[in-house]
Amino acid sequence: MNTTYPNQKPGLVTAIAVMTLTSGVVNLFWGFVASATALSTIIFACCLPIAILPTILGVFEIIYAAKLLSAQPEAVKPSQPIAVFEILMLFYFNIFSLIVGILTLIFYNDQSVKEYFARINGTVSMAPAPAPSAPVDQPEALPTPIEQSEIPPAPVEVEPVTPEPVVEPIQPEPVEDPAKPKRIRKVAGK
Repeated sequence: MNTTYPNQKPGLVTAIAVMTLTSGVVNLFWGFVASATALSTIIFACCLPIAILPTILGVFEIIYAAKLLSAQPEAVKPSQPIAVFEILMLFYFNIFSLIVGILTLIFYNDQSVKEYFARINGTVSMAPAPAPSAPVDQPEALPTPIEQSEIPPAPVEVEPVTPEPVVEPIQPEPVEDPAKPKRIRKVAGK
């Protein structure tokens, strides 16, 4: 159980900062060695952009750790992407960064670490205070109803409504189809 004073940094935040700083130095060294190896051989020279990635991560880790370790706390949020990239350093066979990344993600979920980051970022959420309850003996004062005679009648304007003329739809006359022959009726007696 971590008990911290309002202006004190929790021990887990300091542990995150120190581990991230150490991992940053290791990744810088790892990246320089990988880059030098890639540059020393002509075959692997095309792999230089991939070999330099640990160096870039190391620089970001050192900058982030410096912000966490500063005496004057800066507004900085938990950097889960850095922790994830530390875990991905397993592809470069860097077991130390893998362990640091996993521990960092675990430490970010601690309540004292969450409260510290919320405090330095100015997003402290206070629990709502319970509303004071009125004593049972005294009923609350209700607003007095307004009597009907006090309310003046509002003028009502009514516009005359003109009915619209009713128009019946025009029915088209049936047209005979010219393709059908007409029947002729024979009349008796002709």
